[in-house]
Amino acid sequence: MFDFANQAYTLLIITVVFGELFTTVVVGDRNDGFRLANFLWSLALAISYLLVVITAPLCGAVMDYRAEKKRFLFFSYLATVFTTAMLYFVAPGYVVLGLLLIVISNYAYSMGESFIAAFLPELGPPESLGKISGFGWALGYVGGLCAAGFTLVVLGEATAENFERIRWVGPFAAGFFLLAAIPTFLWLKERGTPTPSQKGYLKIAKAQLLGTAAELRHFKDLTVFLVSLLFSMAGVYIIIAFAFIYGAQVIGWEAGVRNIMFVIVQITAAAGAIGFGWIQDRVGAKRTYQVTLGLWILAILAIWATPEVTALANARMGWAWQAQYVFLVVGCLAGLSLGSSQSASRALVGLFSPLAKSAEFFGFWGLANKLAGVFGIVALGVLQTLVGLQASILLCVALFAVAMAICWRVDEQRGRAAALAWRQERA
Repeated sequence: MFDFANQAYTLLIITVVFGELFTTVVVGDRNDGFRLANFLWSLALAISYLLVVITAPLCGAVMDYRAEKKRFLFFSYLATVFTTAMLYFVAPGYVVLGLLLIVISNYAYSMGESFIAAFLPELGPPESLGKISGFGWALGYVGGLCAAGFTLVVLGEATAENFERIRWVGPFAAGFFLLAAIPTFLWLKERGTPTPSQKGYLKIAKAQLLGTAAELRHFKDLTVFLVSLLFSMAGVYIIIAFAFIYGAQVIGWEAGVRNIMFVIVQITAAAGAIGFGWIQDRVGAKRTYQVTLGLWILAILAIWATPEVTALANARMGWAWQAQYVFLVVGCLAGLSLGSSQSASRALVGLFSPLAKSAEFFGFWGLANKLAGVFGIVALGVLQTLVGLQASILLCVALFAVAMAICWRVDEQRGRAAALAWRQERA
């Protein structure tokens, strides 16, 4: 249910509505093809992800030691809800306020994403984690479909002319998250056992992380996988942050087509999460993860080539296709890649994590994710100022290819055995 609830934030604020509103209306085109607006958007996201990089492992270590995963999750949830609701006050020209609220809200949301993931190893046997993670991601996309579908129909377009209505997207996303996450806090159990200690949080975190650093050689496959994840998620975060901006600025789609694309991506992402979650439990998490990276490479090449392929087909065949409708077909492949890759990576970390270190290891998962976000979004933000958004999107192809190459060194069975051996040694 938390996956269901938090998609209202990531879709409405980061991906579909507010990102486009911020770049095209709050900052606007300053005769530079929105390059400054895109750069400021990428900068806000990068700063929030950098804060996660610094704090996620520390919080994870404390949560394991004190058995306080649910408490930390609750505080991140409240902070996300409050700062998201405050986005109502970001009017055209209020660039600094918009940047500040995006940094804080996206930081709180991203920390909560790591906190909720830390519960995954407790929710079922290792052989079912792919299916469980896939179901969570899929339910998240259903939540996003409900939240963003209502927004796009009722609040309308992210335009200056419609600003007085669309500015309510922040309060609506906050309210959806606030209500839909209530079942999590009513029924999710904290199964960890706190370790008695008079130490403060900072001393606990330092001691735990130093201990984990000394044990990293025992978790070699997890370490290698997190490096692979760093590159793959850099590409994913670029797409999450810029896909709908790309549609508006490069494809030049109409509002109706944007809405159709949103629905297509949610449905295909949910199908990818469920389908590949089921496949993962049968063929292995590593193999599934690598297949999803291959899908991403095809999707990025299709995104980049859409305008040229459309023009070429029209010239050669005498057709009258519009790039925005060809882009809808590409959206199916992108959505399938999105749901499957995120679910597979989360499940693989769950398989490599002992229960007593789940929050800490998912803190490192959060670190890798958000460090990837910093690197990917800043790189894309700078690159698009030099060569434009369409050409710079090819950066994602290189990122996914590097991630695939690094993942070849991961041995899934050895990684699972290492987690089991660590538990048995301390039983």
